[in-house]
Amino acid sequence: MTVQEYFSGLSGKKVAVLGIGVSNTPLIRMLLRAGAKVTACDKRSREDFGGTIEDLESLGASVHLGEDYLDRLEGQDVIFRTPGMRPDLPRLAAAVRAGAELTSEMEVFFRVCPCPIIAVTGSDGKTTTTTIIAELLKAAGKTVYLGGNIGKPLLPDAEMMEPTDFAVVELSSFQLMTMDRSPHIAVVTNLAPNHLDVHKSMGEYISAKENILLHQSAMDRVILNADNPIAAALSADPHGHLTWFSRQREPEGDAVFLRGDTIYLRDGGGEWPVLTRREILLPGDHNVENYMAAIAAVKDFVPVGVIRSFASKFSGVEHRIELVRELDGVRYYNDSIASSPTRTMAGLKCFREKVILIAGGYDKHIPYDPLGPVVVEHVKRLILTGATSPRIRQAVEKAPSYVQGSPIIEEYHDFKDAVEAARAAAEPGDVVLLSPASASFDRFKNFMERGNYFKQIVREF
Repeated sequence: MTVQEYFSGLSGKKVAVLGIGVSNTPLIRMLLRAGAKVTACDKRSREDFGGTIEDLESLGASVHLGEDYLDRLEGQDVIFRTPGMRPDLPRLAAAVRAGAELTSEMEVFFRVCPCPIIAVTGSDGKTTTTTIIAELLKAAGKTVYLGGNIGKPLLPDAEMMEPTDFAVVELSSFQLMTMDRSPHIAVVTNLAPNHLDVHKSMGEYISAKENILLHQSAMDRVILNADNPIAAALSADPHGHLTWFSRQREPEGDAVFLRGDTIYLRDGGGEWPVLTRREILLPGDHNVENYMAAIAAVKDFVPVGVIRSFASKFSGVEHRIELVRELDGVRYYNDSIASSPTRTMAGLKCFREKVILIAGGYDKHIPYDPLGPVVVEHVKRLILTGATSPRIRQAVEKAPSYVQGSPIIEEYHDFKDAVEAARAAAEPGDVVLLSPASASFDRFKNFMERGNYFKQIVREF
């Protein structure tokens, strides 16, 4: 089915779009152009949208805002949910029982996309791996459309795509919960407890992630992390052809693995070196793993020489161990993307010296105990701020290797006060790292806003 065929089929239909945000605003416009009777719903008030609401109303949309925004779903033919919304909310479930079709922008994109889709999911490393895949394909001369959870809806671009193009998509567990199609190439970077404030259990979280490969055919490919037990367990019954990646061992079969300091590719019985650690500009073992996953994804499309040239120049994605500045001999790094303990643990291991760590934020109800020993080993001063501060402090103080005062632990209510305390404590040669191990929603709209505020404070020193 083409994108034109899909939208023409909605002409005259009643369509509700839940969430007037980055993904759904272009969708609302497309539905209106197709002649659908659109009700746009959002919990926020009119004042929160600037002129967006008035613009949509002028195009013919009905708008329902406020706390009761889910109260007008009766009689709808199709309902598009926003990615972070659970599909089993009572009013959604009632509308589906009454005959409505529940879908999303990403689900429709998978239905109408005319070109191969490479999709990446995982608990950590999704955005960097997705970006590396897209940039490697571009460097090899391919036309690439990058989007999904990385911040850009892809459905509006579907009309322009050709069969020879590539769509490279980052997928969250929320997007995957109701997906009934899988990509041609599926990458799972790793899996660890995450988003348990929304998912009912770790089992539900894993099941959502599993949808990325559940609907593949034998013509498709799946790429799994052999070093991550939860991700590796997804290999029990793969529908697509399996390629492993591993930093710790050399898996049997097709694989990308580390031997010494060199990344090797084994494919179809042949084996050859692709990239060395020193050719990768990004620091840290986790970025070695990100490159291995990306190499497995693009091995049929990107020459080795292109991979080497790109790796030596690519400095990373904003808010991911991003060097903000060096001042008075102190380096300040923004790792605001680190909204889970595992992500912060990976960031800490990038640095040879013990760092001054700023951590804390919104509580996603995930375990912090594994973070404690890593903080003790890699942090000289821990500066806490935000709702998870007591939980992180407890995890550190419970660590077997913890000795009082090592690290020094301080708590600040105000985020800016925490950053300024880090500056006051830092000496020449130190690293100050914002890596919160927590989501941002206790104070910020998202991790980008948090990272940008950190950078603003540091640049004003």
